Amino acid sequence: MMKHVLSVLVENQPGVLSRVTGLISRRGFNIESLSVGPTDDATMSRLTAIVNADDIAYEQITKQLHKLISVHKITDLTDEGAIERELVLYKINAQPERRGEIIEIANIFRAKIVDVGRSSLTIEATGDGEKLKGLEDLFRAYGIKEVVRTGKIAMSRNSKE
Repeated sequence: MMKHVLSVLVENQPGVLSRVTGLISRRGFNIESLSVGPTDDATMSRLTAIVNADDIAYEQITKQLHKLISVHKITDLTDEGAIERELVLYKINAQPERRGEIIEIANIFRAKIVDVGRSSLTIEATGDGEKLKGLEDLFRAYGIKEVVRTGKIAMSRNSKE
């Protein structure tokens, strides 16, 4: 099994996401990450899915997706060295005497403080999986109250044009 990064341009209509994810899950594959958002064309959305599948099964998935009327373009970003990013919000235990340390860690990782509570800080970070895992590992020493992650988004690099 290999991780495949799939970028799908679909019509921005109700039910399209359900049809795409249903097609993948009916074939017994788990979607590790899923992110959907509008494009510069209001009639279209970009769906980014990370799917674990062998090459043969992955080819079957893409062939089936091409048959859906609402799917306009499928791009496999797996082997392209694509730019991948994810957004994470961390709510960290932060007593006043320890806040300086936490803020310093956030600054090193170019993360932002987005909320301050009496005993916590909420920090927003973006980046690839390695960067976000490293940041989370450091925050564990202070106590993580909550973590919320988006799905990954991906785009081919300019050098591939």
